[in-house]
Amino acid sequence: MEDGSVNLPPGFFFSPTDEELVLHFLYCKASLIPCHPNIIPDLHPSQLAPWELNGKALLSGNQYYFFTKVNENRARENGYWKDTGVTEPILSTFDKKVGMKKYLVFHIGEAPQGTETSWVMQEYYICSSGFDTASYRSARRRRKHDQSWSKWVLCKVYEKIRSQQGVNCYSDDDDSGSELSWLDEVYLSLDDDLEEIGMPI
Repeated sequence: MEDGSVNLPPGFFFSPTDEELVLHFLYCKASLIPCHPNIIPDLHPSQLAPWELNGKALLSGNQYYFFTKVNENRARENGYWKDTGVTEPILSTFDKKVGMKKYLVFHIGEAPQGTETSWVMQEYYICSSGFDTASYRSARRRRKHDQSWSKWVLCKVYEKIRSQQGVNCYSDDDDSGSELSWLDEVYLSLDDDLEEIGMPI
């Protein structure tokens, strides 16, 4: 990671599911298992405002990814991250709870009188009850493994435009699912042209 920047090769897009973030990235981090490629850096939220993450965190689309320690100071000189109280379980494909996701919003100013911004951070936590640690070779290693659950979280930061009311207004779900793709638009344009010249559609 030269100059502290994290970039994907041209043509690559990092878009994991919540389950994949927990099982394939956070789990490896907490378990001290090497992750290849190691593309998600360690950062301290107290040292960077969300708009300063560019070139520091892993950027994919409009989302920034990084690891940080649990209970790391979330306040900085010009603002702080406030817990919204919204927490969602993360389930595996077998409906097994493997983690939790918390939502925080960045506020400018001093707590608790800060001004809310559109910057949202999702914190991903491992749910230790969702993993079987019986296969570890020694009780000592199991204790080390269990203690590591509480050390790391994976953060996803993005700027949210809350133009619509929803169940979770802080979600990063794309609201453009109802828009036409470029291929649909081509077909509709072709249908209009055929209709104008009197050819059957």
